[in-house]
Amino acid sequence: MTQLEALLQASAVLHIHLCPRQILGVRMGMYAAEILRIECPQTQKRLFTFVETDGCFADGISVATGCTLGHRTLRLMDYGKVAATFVDTDAEQSIRIRPRLDVRSRAALCKPDERSRWHSQLEAYQVMPLDELFEVEAVFLSISIEDIISRPGVRVNCSICGEEILNERESIIEGSMLCRACTGDVYYHAATGYPPMSKLISKF
Repeated sequence: MTQLEALLQASAVLHIHLCPRQILGVRMGMYAAEILRIECPQTQKRLFTFVETDGCFADGISVATGCTLGHRTLRLMDYGKVAATFVDTDAEQSIRIRPRLDVRSRAALCKPDERSRWHSQLEAYQVMPLDELFEVEAVFLSISIEDIISRPGVRVNCSICGEEILNERESIIEGSMLCRACTGDVYYHAATGYPPMSKLISKF
């Protein structure tokens, strides 16, 4: 079994099935490792990856590179794009890789006899040359990778809600440590007009 076959199998197990975007993710991750000369899937934390969409593509990237949320080496930048930026944190080198804009039509030409466009992509993406699949560009980050990674063991408590804040994500306002939610940068609001939590929990 080749490395590609093994990684696709691992991705299929993780995602329950294999689909074209997983293949793009796996091959993109392998390509980035080759360009940056980093052995992947990594067991250290040298490679950091920004993925620009979630779902099956991100699973493929993660399997190929070893970059995961749990290891704090993977971050979602929710642009809705099948693209990723790979950062060699030792060499301070970054590359962004995306599929060629005509990759679907190239897949159809590569595998014209498949029963659907989806199946053409599924088969073609596994065998197409890398330069027919992807565009690569060197990039500079507009955000600090050091700030994202932060330092181990750093934690404070929010002066308003009291909840613990990890990885230096607090804001200091008039001398007080505040979490993002207490500064107004919040993605949730307390529910009003709903049954008390005690009643909701009792249903389980």
